[in-house]
Amino acid sequence: MQLYLCEKPSQGKDIARILGAKQRGSGCYTGAGISVTWGIGHLLETAPPEAYGEQFKRWSLEPLPIIPQRWQVEVKASTATQFKIVKQLLGQASELVIATDADREGEMIARELIDYCGYRGPIQRLWLSALNDASIRKALGALKPSSETLPLYHSALARSRADWLIGMNLSRLFTLLGRQAGYDGVLSVGRVQTPTLKLVVDRDREIARFVSVPFWAVDVTLSAGGQSFVATWIPPRGCTDDADRCLQQPVAQQAAERIRASGTAQVTAVETERVREGPPLPFDLGTLQEVCSRQLGLDVQETLDIAQALYETHKATTYPRSDSGYLPESMFAEVPTVLDSLVKTDPALRPLVAQLDRSQRSRAWNDAKVTAHHGIIPTLEPANLAAMNEKEQAVYRLIRAHYLAQFLPHHEFDRTTARLTAGGQDLQAIGKQVVVTGWHQVLAASEPDDAEGDEGSRSQTLPPLREGLACQVGKVDLKALKTLPPKPFTQGELIKAMKGVARLVTDPRLKQKLKETTGIGTEATRAGIIGGLLDRGYLLKKGRAIRASEAAFTLIDAVPAAIADPGTTAIWEQALDMIEAGQMTLESFVERQSVWVAQLVQQYRGITLSIKLPEGPACPLCGATTRQRTGKNGAFWSCSRYPECKGTAPIESGKGRHANAPGAARKSRRPSS
Repeated sequence: MQLYLCEKPSQGKDIARILGAKQRGSGCYTGAGISVTWGIGHLLETAPPEAYGEQFKRWSLEPLPIIPQRWQVEVKASTATQFKIVKQLLGQASELVIATDADREGEMIARELIDYCGYRGPIQRLWLSALNDASIRKALGALKPSSETLPLYHSALARSRADWLIGMNLSRLFTLLGRQAGYDGVLSVGRVQTPTLKLVVDRDREIARFVSVPFWAVDVTLSAGGQSFVATWIPPRGCTDDADRCLQQPVAQQAAERIRASGTAQVTAVETERVREGPPLPFDLGTLQEVCSRQLGLDVQETLDIAQALYETHKATTYPRSDSGYLPESMFAEVPTVLDSLVKTDPALRPLVAQLDRSQRSRAWNDAKVTAHHGIIPTLEPANLAAMNEKEQAVYRLIRAHYLAQFLPHHEFDRTTARLTAGGQDLQAIGKQVVVTGWHQVLAASEPDDAEGDEGSRSQTLPPLREGLACQVGKVDLKALKTLPPKPFTQGELIKAMKGVARLVTDPRLKQKLKETTGIGTEATRAGIIGGLLDRGYLLKKGRAIRASEAAFTLIDAVPAAIADPGTTAIWEQALDMIEAGQMTLESFVERQSVWVAQLVQQYRGITLSIKLPEGPACPLCGATTRQRTGKNGAFWSCSRYPECKGTAPIESGKGRHANAPGAARKSRRPSS
């Protein structure tokens, strides 16, 4: 029997239909000599510490570190029934096709079952980029040998074991040290979550430390040939900061008076540059999450869920968990089919599609830059827009627009910079004149104009100007302004920071190494990391922004700098990529992690943490001070005289603040590990 092992039931149903396995059984489909079964995500999980010895059941410092000599996995209780079905079918199979998601984690879901159940027969790999019928048939005709994707499993296993070693040991270590210092919450440490949290803590501290500085600007309304435009005053050197902002009010006032009194401004120089912008690439998941956060206000997990539904349920787009926006050159032959399908999906597109140059090959088509997955694009078959909800349609249209943009002309505009002088003061006016709309007709309303750094250039068209031309001075506006603090992270901006962590690293050698790596986490895991930090109360939603909670400041201040350093975890991700490429072994990576964790435990187990405890309200029963404690329903204020006095207050009513935190404390949970 040939067995197809899928990742989830819906995937199994789609593949079984194409294979002709029409008979539905318990947890499987069967046909002539074929069975299709599935996991429900992972059916197995890494065993908890107590599986390695009774001494690890209780959280204490003495038995740390916990370093398994022989790693164990357990059947997940919630999916034990499906595991029994898969195990039975593996025992009957003479040939196996791995049909889980085409990524590191999908490989692990299948391979851990194969190892645990002792299957020893031949294995092939089905590598799917979309779940529409044509894509499934194409992939079934091009099965990969098992050896080609086995390194993905080793990489995923390395990630899982490193996460376990760090999470289990350091969460216990710092939670116990925190309790000794009087902190009652859990200090949950993670290989990826802690550096991610530090990004937000650092941003919030930067905001809290920010001191606004006043500065002055002068806007001048000019006219020439019956057309008005705005020029800005260029302050002289000696009164400006590094951003060329005037910090001396008298200088700006005097400049405004002289410009006003002059009556005319003379053009001293005019330069016009033709700018050609190519279309943005099709989406990778991280960029899709950034754009959906900015434009649609979607949480990053919500965007991932929608992208997964577009792929899995609606069969409208390709595999979403991609880290590349590029497309294989072989897929260029499919362009007519995709475009025709888009028109069938949405007939209103017909006039636009008729304008497209189907032979135009944009920079997106590049085999050298395609990773295990290509950019997220529409599939080869029509989709049903009516079956999508409003948010799914919005995300689908963004994905579709990025694909259509590849076949439209470059966006072209003339950028004109004019220098003028009035009353002995220098002025500058910047204008923009669109020459060719190009791909902006599908993305103009949604894409930031990255080529332009000056707001004025986007809002005005200059009249014809030439050197020596006199322009009439109209309104002269002296503006009193203040420098603004950095903005808090949104979820989309945090995803961008996780991807681009190299920008935050100062070590030149480390920075260079990180430029080509994936940053913190992967496309498949970043949304889950942020979601976990929100669930644990380390991150708080403030409208679209996310802020660090009081517990987050406590945690980041307590853990070693190396654990919280984004550069460290990015180097770990680079090592996982090396395992995937066959340049490093699973065993050597785990050994290095084990030694490092053991050294950290030894270094920190005897220290006393300096934790600034949150100050709560007075006890409602006796008036004594209160301390933050954590119960089954989350964090609360408890009388410091407990158990003599059992007064409590809800955390929301507390007026206390951490010395370095902008927000109040929130509940903190024991990590699932």
